Amino acid sequence: MRIGMAINYASGFREAVAEVAELERAGLDLISVPEAYSFDAVSQLGFIAAKTSTITLASGILQIFTRTPTLTAMTAAGLDYVSDGRFLLGIGASGPQVVEGFHGVRYDAPVARTREIVEICRLVWQREKVEYSGRHYTIPLPADQGTGLGKPLKLINQPVRSRIPISIAALGPKSVEQAAEIAEAWQPIFFHPERADRVWGAALAAGQAKRDGAMPPLEIHASPVLCIGEKAEALLPQLKPQLALYIGGMGARGTNFYNDLVRSYGYEAEAELIQDLYLAGRKDEAAAAVPDELVRAISLVGPKSYVAERLAAFAEAGVTSLNVVPLAEDAVGRLAQIAALKELVGDLPAG
Repeated sequence: MRIGMAINYASGFREAVAEVAELERAGLDLISVPEAYSFDAVSQLGFIAAKTSTITLASGILQIFTRTPTLTAMTAAGLDYVSDGRFLLGIGASGPQVVEGFHGVRYDAPVARTREIVEICRLVWQREKVEYSGRHYTIPLPADQGTGLGKPLKLINQPVRSRIPISIAALGPKSVEQAAEIAEAWQPIFFHPERADRVWGAALAAGQAKRDGAMPPLEIHASPVLCIGEKAEALLPQLKPQLALYIGGMGARGTNFYNDLVRSYGYEAEAELIQDLYLAGRKDEAAAAVPDELVRAISLVGPKSYVAERLAAFAEAGVTSLNVVPLAEDAVGRLAQIAALKELVGDLPAG
């Protein structure tokens, strides 16, 4: 099981990158740079590439609607080049609130677009002339839709790798099935080890049944909050406001993917109450309504022995990478948390 960490996109840009170099020396395997309505992930990933030498660099995630497929491929190839082959392209659909609200781009057909983007990226990395006719993307642009001067082109540079690994963030059954079929890795959110199979098991099995036999086994990248210590459980209430934001406020009624996920875990009444309270502006009450059991299940927070048990549960559920969010006041604390986790991961049974 690899250990990764997500950078806080609201943190200081240069300070965060300096910390990554220390984390790399401490044995961190992967660093993930998110992109919401913050600084872009690409510039920060390039900066990190120049300051590190072994750690895997992942976009976590580049949302699919605001870059053309070929630009996504070019960006991935460029980041793979400056990092000497250490880049993992993480992509996902994000949600209408960001895509339409911040970028002013229509949010539609995320599953179908994702497949076409993956196919186009792989054409670009193989340095083939890009000729693609899909439902959502056609390259070159047909003459009746443009000037008629477009012609097939191939990437000028030779990529470090002709197949850069792709991780897809997905939650719904169709999107998870597709990720299991076409991606090197699947990136869920709020992963509940004991209930993941009942939510995603059938979709993962269906996707893997269609997976190209030449592809490596599907990786699963979970992203639990981390805090190892005898008094760590006292920090669990701090996690509830963010969970309430996602469960209650990320989307309208009927179009909140995170609310749907929590319902599918078996918290139907709780998810409905959290959403009612949050949309009514009662955010503190919404946070208080987040079940303690859910917070514990999706996190790695508690004494060392308890976290070891939870690690075993994540491993049993098929998780191959932990992209953790350490709860610590400073860089020294985060380094200590990563070191403690690395020790526990080292104690997991092989295989």
